Amino acid sequence: MKKTASFFLFLVLLCNSAALLAQTEPESIVPETDKFENYFYESLKQKGIENYDKAITALEQCLKLKPNNATVYSELGKNYFALKDYEHAYDSFEKATQIDPKNKWLWVGMYDVNYQTNNFNQAIITLEKLIELDEKFKDNLVSLLMKTQQFDKALILINELNDKVGKSDSRDFFKAQILSQGKFQNTEIENLISQIQKNPKEESNYVALIELYTKNNDAKKALEITQKLANEIPSSEWAQIGLFKIYLDKNETQKAINAMNIVLANTKIDAKIRHRILNEFLVYTTKNPQYSTDLEKAIAYFDNDPDVNVTLEIGKFYHNKKQWDKAAFYYEKSLKNNTTANVDTNLLLMQVYVELKQFDLLSKKAAEMVETFPTQPQFYYYSGFANNQLLQFKKAKGMLEMGLDYLVNDIPLEINFIIQLGEAYSGLGDVKKKEFYFSKANQLQKK
Repeated sequence: MKKTASFFLFLVLLCNSAALLAQTEPESIVPETDKFENYFYESLKQKGIENYDKAITALEQCLKLKPNNATVYSELGKNYFALKDYEHAYDSFEKATQIDPKNKWLWVGMYDVNYQTNNFNQAIITLEKLIELDEKFKDNLVSLLMKTQQFDKALILINELNDKVGKSDSRDFFKAQILSQGKFQNTEIENLISQIQKNPKEESNYVALIELYTKNNDAKKALEITQKLANEIPSSEWAQIGLFKIYLDKNETQKAINAMNIVLANTKIDAKIRHRILNEFLVYTTKNPQYSTDLEKAIAYFDNDPDVNVTLEIGKFYHNKKQWDKAAFYYEKSLKNNTTANVDTNLLLMQVYVELKQFDLLSKKAAEMVETFPTQPQFYYYSGFANNQLLQFKKAKGMLEMGLDYLVNDIPLEINFIIQLGEAYSGLGDVKKKEFYFSKANQLQKK
């Protein structure tokens, strides 16, 4: 009986000890692998609801179990990054790369920290490591080189990428920025010449080189390249620049006109080039006036040019050559195309009317300008001059006397005013005042 009771008591004590042991050390029976997975799952759950501190605590438990796990360090980096604790984030990603250096996403984590903290020079070092694993990140390197103003390296990399994978809008934008600084243009010229030699049928390289030479005012080399382009790709609109010059030199005028019209119609071609071609044809037309109609059609391409008043410049061209009728035609056209009244153009036109002895037109134009610009003495002078020539002396006298009130520190114009007043009084029969004004003009001329 005693033996039975003792055995029963032993069983009870044994069971109680087991239960007590289970309560105080619950994890001792859980495998290490399951513990790691539980902590890691917990970290993902906490990160998902943005409890980054709790996620980090769970990951620290993971490290105790697996201290050389790159994934854990990567997750730590992500959570520290979310908390903007960039120093710990960088350290975590860096440790991850030391464990698993072939995993590009770990390097991406380091790069993100560098970029976020504006540590661009370190970001470049990180990217260079990353590019060893994936060359697609070379475009990111271009951006960083631009940010750190390493334009020479950026230009080399841009050209390399353009050659290997094709052009992109972002790289084109960066390249334009670099080339706006003249010191890099020689490098680009060498690159484009090399590209043309490699692929002579690629039009864009010729175009870029022509534009560079044009910006540098090297018209001779620009023409050489357009002629090469014409030989390789005769159908190119840019090739017509070179062909125009060739046809004109050979006096194949109609072919030159056709080429010119193609170039002038293409607004993508640099305005300097288009203006130069028009100017060459203008000079050609002065010697071959039978093509004046073609010149007028060519000028029409520039009617809405925001930068240069082409018809005005052509008017000045003929003005200097004393071809008064043509100068008048283009001055009038310029004024018609531009709704805003222009003092200088109107003065040039009135001077031409004087040379052409078109005093009726001069009188009418001067009267309009007096109304528009009532403080400009030149218009009163031309009105007085025209009316004297038309024998309307009283009207001439009135305009000249009014104009003198606006005249300030312009002795040559004052002399002309006084001479015309003498003419007006002479026509009115007032000899005394005529002599007074002619005498005054002589005195001013002596001064």
